[in-house]
Amino acid sequence: MTLRTDIFGQDVLLQEATSVDHWNNTVMAFLAHSAATPTHLGALLEAEPDFAMGHAVKGMFYFLLGRREMIAGAEEALQVAKTHLAARDHNPREAAFVEALDVTIKGSPLGAVAAMERILDTNPGDSLAMKISHAVRFMMGDSQGMRRSIERVLPTYGADHVALGYLLGCHAFALEETGDYAKAETAGRMGLGMAPDDAWGLHAVAHVYDMTGDSAGGINWLTGREAAWEHCNNFRYHVWWHKALMHLDQGDIDTVLDLYDTEIRKDKTDDYRDISNATSLLSRLELEGVNIGDRWEELADFSEKRTEDGCLIFADLHYLLALSGGKREDAITTMMTRMRRDATDLRNELASVTAHPGIAAAAGLEAFGEADYHTAYLNLARARQAMPTIGGSHAQRDVFARLTIDAAIRAGYLDDAQQLLADRTKLRAGKHDTYTEARLDLISRSAQTAPSFLNIAE
Repeated sequence: MTLRTDIFGQDVLLQEATSVDHWNNTVMAFLAHSAATPTHLGALLEAEPDFAMGHAVKGMFYFLLGRREMIAGAEEALQVAKTHLAARDHNPREAAFVEALDVTIKGSPLGAVAAMERILDTNPGDSLAMKISHAVRFMMGDSQGMRRSIERVLPTYGADHVALGYLLGCHAFALEETGDYAKAETAGRMGLGMAPDDAWGLHAVAHVYDMTGDSAGGINWLTGREAAWEHCNNFRYHVWWHKALMHLDQGDIDTVLDLYDTEIRKDKTDDYRDISNATSLLSRLELEGVNIGDRWEELADFSEKRTEDGCLIFADLHYLLALSGGKREDAITTMMTRMRRDATDLRNELASVTAHPGIAAAAGLEAFGEADYHTAYLNLARARQAMPTIGGSHAQRDVFARLTIDAAIRAGYLDDAQQLLADRTKLRAGKHDTYTEARLDLISRSAQTAPSFLNIAE
């Protein structure tokens, strides 16, 4: 077996120089969230079908899609990887990637993170291991871990490291999610200057504008930089979603609906990330009293087919938003039953998040859809402190914060609602957005006509 070196200076067991090109293209495309990633990986595995690490990465890509039907593909990739790993010489890096896929399929994504971090112990410049660790931690809601991981390898990246820009994009996102907004913006802008196609870093800066109450600045940041995300896989819809949120804060509802129809749901996909973009935006619009027409229907149709999925509680909760919006009561009952069943699997790290806060949050969403705001608030409040563990970002989880606050107001828990708004504002650099201003005004007017209930938020 020929020992070659990839773009990061890491050894790869590939026969042909052209195969190394395929591998490098795969990794760089993955770092850029490029739609071409599977094409490059497919060309590599066709040329080098016994490359165990390639099969392991393929399996991890399947897992990151968060779809039940992709598990079979991940399991097949694992078996192929194990077979080739046992049949020939391999290095610790290759074995670690296979192990990462193995433990993930067995229910321990954090075990995959540990495997990636062991690679980074000896090869801190391995940007593929860095990005996979970052991606899995993101799915698990481990913002502090994202930051620790990036900051321990950052000093080892020289100015000539081909992936420095992408590393800075990941650092920007981790800084933003841990509340260091000024440093996040600086890192994101620097990273994008080095890697102009780094949509992740560009969107990290968009997060900063969101979390610091500067929607006008965020719109200006994204406008004219479309080239940084037009090459992306479905992540491009997510960046358009961010722009729509900024226009929502500006009160420009026509633009929000236009972006929804022409960009966010341009392609009627059923990817959970695309469903989450759509459902959370429609929920925000409805909370503001906007008539969104029949837009819930296609989302509910897709979500009705995902009631038995159960790969990620983050996805499940957004499916529930769609089912609630589409008034699919039978499907909601089916999903709630399945979630309670999943929550009993204590061996699975993701199932433990379903147990808490997932079940309480789901019950709160179900009750909110039924206009039972008292029950909705009690359940959403119970879930609130643990909601970061469902994964995603502050911006993505904010829809659940808004629903909790609105449920409190509608149920008459005005003191609680005011405290929740204060907590939300503290997270957002002490800045008020238009949502907060409108709710504080509503609480003030409501308090003049009716006494609030006791403060019961957990």
